Amino acid sequence: MVSSNSLERLWAPWRRTFLSKPSGGRCFFCVAARAKGAERRYQVIFRDGPVFALLNRYPYNNGHVMVAPIRHVGQLERLTDAEWLGLLRAARRLVTQLRRRLNAQGFNVGANLGRVAGAGVPGHLHLHVVPRWKGDTNFMPILSHTKVISQSLDELYTMLASAGAR
Repeated sequence: MVSSNSLERLWAPWRRTFLSKPSGGRCFFCVAARAKGAERRYQVIFRDGPVFALLNRYPYNNGHVMVAPIRHVGQLERLTDAEWLGLLRAARRLVTQLRRRLNAQGFNVGANLGRVAGAGVPGHLHLHVVPRWKGDTNFMPILSHTKVISQSLDELYTMLASAGAR
């Protein structure tokens, strides 16, 4: 029996590689945003005005996409109205496309604002769009330190970029 005063912990040590990876002083969002002609390399699926969308290389679930302003900005209150509206429109566009292409049944959409809130890249604000399905969580990450992702990033990129994620 668990005491009401105890705190259960779910460990995810495989995330440490991502969190401790040196950035080399370069923001990968900024590099990807400006990599015209190298969209596949940086997994950029579309650009739209002041924002762009790219696949998450360390996905929590199949179809995990991020949307970020092209401008390097880390705080919600520093976004321009055009950037904020662009982020929301892009998230809506992605939800529509992921529902259509992957038959997603639900979504987690949100941002981690600041390192203490879980932001892996606190200097460049971004939204996460994570498709969900009934029963998509299981024992694999807990017992075997393995997250099952049912589709390669390359296949997902081709699927979403070919349609412009429209």
